[in-house]
Amino acid sequence: MFDRTSILPVIFSLATSMLLSFALTPLVKRLAYKIGAVDIPKDKRRMHDHPIPRLGGLAIFIGFVITVLIFSQADRQLRGILLGACLIVAVGVVDDSHPLGAGIKFILQIVAALIAVWHGVVIQAIASPFPFGEPYWDFGIMAVPITVIWIVAVTNSVNLIDGLDGLADGVSTIAALTMLIIALLLRDLKMAVICAALVGACVGFIPYNRNPAKIFMGDTGATFLGYMLATVSVTGLFKLYAVISFIVPFIILGFPIFDTASAFTRRILKGQNPMKADRSHTHHKLIDMGMNQKQAVATLYLIATVLGLCAVMIVTRGYIKVILSIAALGGVAFTVARIARYPHGHPKEDSHPKGQEGEEH
Repeated sequence: MFDRTSILPVIFSLATSMLLSFALTPLVKRLAYKIGAVDIPKDKRRMHDHPIPRLGGLAIFIGFVITVLIFSQADRQLRGILLGACLIVAVGVVDDSHPLGAGIKFILQIVAALIAVWHGVVIQAIASPFPFGEPYWDFGIMAVPITVIWIVAVTNSVNLIDGLDGLADGVSTIAALTMLIIALLLRDLKMAVICAALVGACVGFIPYNRNPAKIFMGDTGATFLGYMLATVSVTGLFKLYAVISFIVPFIILGFPIFDTASAFTRRILKGQNPMKADRSHTHHKLIDMGMNQKQAVATLYLIATVLGLCAVMIVTRGYIKVILSIAALGGVAFTVARIARYPHGHPKEDSHPKGQEGEEH
């Protein structure tokens, strides 16, 4: 591990971004009202019953960027990530105030991913899952499209789970914290500082976003967090060439990836537009099962935490740890699968406390 001196930037990074995010959120809330970035409940998918500002992600972004610029050296990859993040946030701010079409947002997300790729954020190879043959798979010319698909997919997956107060922010916090722990275990100070800044920015926003939420992060925050988790995982986690470690990013982001994949599959099988929002996400199913928002969010936090612990155990290696991780993953998969199969119902009004649905933010 690091000595006390070298660990200080990580601690300061987390504390600074947390304080900035917390302090900036009230200012962003005022701005949201001024530019019309307000979520007005207009359909049954919405969990809240009164207008709530939805530009909170801007505070997370500003707190993160300022902190990273102070405590991290901006090399070529980091510059590319930050430039792409600026585009993602700009699109989010516009979309939160004047909704854009899904096609336009998708194209601009690809552009943001390509900006990061152009600056060297590329999945060149992953460890082979087989004990024989080459130790890792080199993607060659397919590295760029694979990286773009990964970044865009994760960016949208976090946005799709932004449906209950504090859900996307909390799950992103757990994912970023897991990456921070792994970075410390691998003695990767650069990655640790960035992850610490991301954790702090998310934590600073939670007091305003937890149920009942005073402000939503909107597309501005959800897509930014997804983009950052995706790009940071490329620069750090995908470089682990040890056998089985290639699945670590998928485990850390397991819940949003699963929810997005099941949502798209469900819509395609029904002959619907896969981009068309509905009310059958995992968090909706938990509400339909009789949970209130706080219970549903706590359940999904627990699932995300178990996935994070599994990822950490896999990185630290050891056959027993891997076996325990696989067993835990099996339990999580079984639980989430049971929830996903729960039929869509029509819960009572009192089972829907104030909240949000971020898929159309």
